[in-house]
Amino acid sequence: MRLCSALVGLCVIALSGSAHAVTINFTRLTNNAGAVNPASQFRCELTDIGGGQIQFRFTNNVGIASSITDVYFDDGTLLGIASIASSNGVDFTQGASPGNLPGGNAVGFETTAGFSLDSTSPVPINGINRNNEWLRIRFNLINGKTFADTVAALGTDLRIGLHVQAITDEGWSDSFISNNGGVTFIPLPTAGAMGLAGLAGLALVRRRRPT
Repeated sequence: MRLCSALVGLCVIALSGSAHAVTINFTRLTNNAGAVNPASQFRCELTDIGGGQIQFRFTNNVGIASSITDVYFDDGTLLGIASIASSNGVDFTQGASPGNLPGGNAVGFETTAGFSLDSTSPVPINGINRNNEWLRIRFNLINGKTFADTVAALGTDLRIGLHVQAITDEGWSDSFISNNGGVTFIPLPTAGAMGLAGLAGLALVRRRRPT
């Protein structure tokens, strides 16, 4: 019984560690679509994947028809893009056109060289336009920088811009910028914590076995 209690205690400690992911929300920057504002649909999950790398995963929980067609990063802790992946129906390449977030000059948004992507032609179709589609971008961090540093930089030293097209049947386009006030922390168990949870479960099973 003492072994079982000790293992359960270790699991609680391990699982209550710091967050390994945050969800980033967006605010509309331009106002071409007027009262039609799909900003609440757009999400980016930032995850610590270890080895000096972090991952951004973009989604569009479509209610209002729209397609995320360009993604821009403004400075921060990022060193360079390590890899790009996407779901079926989404196709992005590095080097967006235009080179800077449309309307970004109004808030001093300057895309870091090489830190932009856009969807291939036909642009709206290959953008993120369905709620089961996603785009994943992995970055190498600047030497010495961490996931925690990246989270701390969000909204100030590190900003993310989205250019969204095909908004409703009218085909409006607008720009959106990451909202540091909309960051939500997601606690994720580490591999070590998962292992401890398994050990605790085995201990409980063993304890309940008839003698």
